[in-house]
Amino acid sequence: MRRAVAFLTPFGGAAVPSAGTLDWFPVVGAAIGLAVGAMWWVAGRAWPPAVAAGVVLACDVALTGYLHLDGLADAADGLLPPMTRPRRLEVMTDPAVGAFGAVTLVVVLVLRFGAFASTMAAPLVLGALWCASRAGMAVVARCTPYARPGGLASAFVATGAQGGFGRRGGISGAVVPGLVGVVLAAGLGIAGRGTHGLAAVGGELIGFLAVIVFAHRRIGGFTGDVLGAAGVVGETVGLLVLAAKW
Repeated sequence: MRRAVAFLTPFGGAAVPSAGTLDWFPVVGAAIGLAVGAMWWVAGRAWPPAVAAGVVLACDVALTGYLHLDGLADAADGLLPPMTRPRRLEVMTDPAVGAFGAVTLVVVLVLRFGAFASTMAAPLVLGALWCASRAGMAVVARCTPYARPGGLASAFVATGAQGGFGRRGGISGAVVPGLVGVVLAAGLGIAGRGTHGLAAVGGELIGFLAVIVFAHRRIGGFTGDVLGAAGVVGETVGLLVLAAKW
């Protein structure tokens, strides 16, 4: 678990991740979401909605160390413009943020801000959304080909493994994080807002899968940037469903 905490947050100390680290992604994701959700609840009682939303965004960034937002920007720069597959992978390794990445980042942050500012605090639903996004990352890393050997996500893929199958790869390897993610996310979502919370998790799944499918068509698999982008986009769609008027 410490390896998952060290990878997904700035905390936990120095720890080299491995293929087995993925099993803990849903649990750590839920913990991050609950922590951000608790800050949302506190901030909503201390400040007006707009200020509280800004505080929540800052808290989320602090707890994730910019990891997934950086992946979103890099993935947008590599996947959205018209270019060859090798060039896409090359662009995604460039630490500089281009126009596509910058615009995508701004749009997503504005949508997240708007959702937080227009919705009553729902800490349990946030735990569900953040859990589901990390569970999705683990399942994809176990079940789909890895498109760029040597990248950040290669730490989860055993040496000599084919595609994205790590030490516990393939569909069987995705059972643990997938099952834990489903149970935790569904339970937290229902406990937080009933069917509305469950619908938010469902919307997140659609957004997450859309990014994964799009990336597979563009580069033939996943990278760490793609996982980060899918997680952020999925969470954002889930927040928008949560904020929707029913």
